[in-house]
Amino acid sequence: MKLASLKGGRDGKLVVVSRDLTHATEVSHIATTLQAALDDWDVTAPKLKDVSDALNGLGGGFAFDPEQCASPLPRAYQWADGSAYVTHVELVRKARGAEMPASFWTDPLMYQGGSDGFLGPLDDIAAGDEAWGIDLEGEVAVITGDVPYGCTTEAAQAQIRLVMLCNDVSLRNLIPAELAKGFGFLQSKPASAFSPVAATPDELGSAWRGGKLHLPLLVDINGIRFGAPDAGTDMVFSFPQLIAHAARTRALAAGTVIGSGTVSNQDRSKGSACIAERRMLEQIKDGAPKTPFLKFGDRLRIEMKDAQGRSIFGAIDQHVRSL
Repeated sequence: MKLASLKGGRDGKLVVVSRDLTHATEVSHIATTLQAALDDWDVTAPKLKDVSDALNGLGGGFAFDPEQCASPLPRAYQWADGSAYVTHVELVRKARGAEMPASFWTDPLMYQGGSDGFLGPLDDIAAGDEAWGIDLEGEVAVITGDVPYGCTTEAAQAQIRLVMLCNDVSLRNLIPAELAKGFGFLQSKPASAFSPVAATPDELGSAWRGGKLHLPLLVDINGIRFGAPDAGTDMVFSFPQLIAHAARTRALAAGTVIGSGTVSNQDRSKGSACIAERRMLEQIKDGAPKTPFLKFGDRLRIEMKDAQGRSIFGAIDQHVRSL
């Protein structure tokens, strides 16, 4: 099934969305919000699936409009973003003049971001200054159920409730000074945005295997294809591994969002899902980066399509503007 949250209140209004993303139906009699559904998933999930089956089989509902969507979880108890594509990490660290420890290939890298308010999929990205180095980061993310303290990778697989896309907005020129303090990201990582729809893994068919989503992530800037890296290829750490890593010293509450990090392929012909990566490749090839970071007025789009060319999650489609 596919779920979305319409704007209204801090936590939105949960709806079930048709497989083709054309229609939706409200489900307040089952759960008013996605968080409420996740909190009682064993009870709510079968009922939501019944609604989904009826919507896909019999039709009905109302026209689904992504313009009205908040993030599937408009706010979350926890947002932890990994860096599962280690080739991307390697390039970006080179751009900062930082060496990459060998352990990054064996132990996931993860930061804890702000989750008190995510951007909707069509909300503007506001920034105070273009000089901050505004960048997109196209990612895949999952929403978990209750994950116990010390959960194993094998057990973590069963706690993946929903899959969606993410734009983990980064202010690249603020990162070096912030990390130099030795205390992690804060100002350089403003609110992230997520796709209009989150889907259960079974909706993804054979593309979901091994705890990874094996489809290209389509990234456009100002209507021009910037990259289409495959999200399954070169993902060193699967989502179950990322979840187990996050749960090593704590339990994770239902509604925790775990990100993959920027999707990246060793095959550079696939393009990039963030500007910083392309700039580093230019630095290596030509001695200096030439692709600018995002400017006010720029438009970005992040989407994923199935083998038949149909949008799975809807698109993250945002403009950049001055604060």
